[in-house]
Amino acid sequence: MRKFDYLSKMILSAAAFLAITATVALAKYPDRPITMIVAYSAGGGTDIAARTLAPYIEKYIGTSITVINKAGAGGQIGFTELAHSKPDGYTIGFINTPNVLTIPIQRKTKYSLKDLAPVANVVYDPGAFSMLATSKIKTLKDLIAFAKENPGAVTYGTTGIGSDDHLAALQFERQNGIVMTHIPYKGNNKVRAALLGGHIMMASMNISQSIDDFKDGKITIFGQMSEKRWSGAPQIPTFKEQGFNIIMGSDRGIGAPAGIDPKIVLTISDAVAKAIADPEFQEKAKKQSLPLTYMSAKEFTEHLEKSEKNFQKIWDETPWAKK
Repeated sequence: MRKFDYLSKMILSAAAFLAITATVALAKYPDRPITMIVAYSAGGGTDIAARTLAPYIEKYIGTSITVINKAGAGGQIGFTELAHSKPDGYTIGFINTPNVLTIPIQRKTKYSLKDLAPVANVVYDPGAFSMLATSKIKTLKDLIAFAKENPGAVTYGTTGIGSDDHLAALQFERQNGIVMTHIPYKGNNKVRAALLGGHIMMASMNISQSIDDFKDGKITIFGQMSEKRWSGAPQIPTFKEQGFNIIMGSDRGIGAPAGIDPKIVLTISDAVAKAIADPEFQEKAKKQSLPLTYMSAKEFTEHLEKSEKNFQKIWDETPWAKK
């Protein structure tokens, strides 16, 4: 009996020790640098957002953050690496819609949404159509009229098959009975260069990536694909205002590998919220034309799950790539 009591006490003591150790370890998070994966190349919209935001997350979370680029396959390489990283809070990364959701829908991948833990959304960047300011096409109605008279003549560039830019153009074609010619590029910088160089007629890009050229008088932006006008482009009407029911854009948020401790998720999410609200960051975001839209981990998760169902429905009805 005494031996049994002794063993019981030893087991209980060990369990208590482990619980205390785990609590202390968690209380110390973070106690070393964090790596932030960006699934796109340096200099792009996501990379700029990540490198602008990282120092402010550092300020509120209490450790350094190293941003690394893992570009390729429309984001698949970076998303996969994030999903397969250790879920200890020391590897996080930007996850972008629709790519993080549409890639596993259109082809076999080694990750899916269930392998990721959404932490916080940072940016919602509405889609937009633009042409050179010298073009005779000035409005969406002009675009439709021209495309109907000249099927396939409108060449438009995007950041790739299945991107928000591509899906937006497909929706516009289907809603208006027109046919345009898609030319995918590896990154918005290349789409912009192709438009300004006259190699394509139209760019389908996020509005933050077009607004500076619009302000410089180089291009005309026909509309933004959001419920309401972004404060950084109040003079540009939405597609809905013009009678076209298209809401499409790119969320750029932060995720972690699935299985991460919820308390760590909350710690990171709170630091992101404080970073976004920081007046100094707000000023930098304004200069860089970042359309900030914060969502908590819960809100971001619900948003992504809903979006995934919508994209799956679109794919089932009208696939955007060959099956």
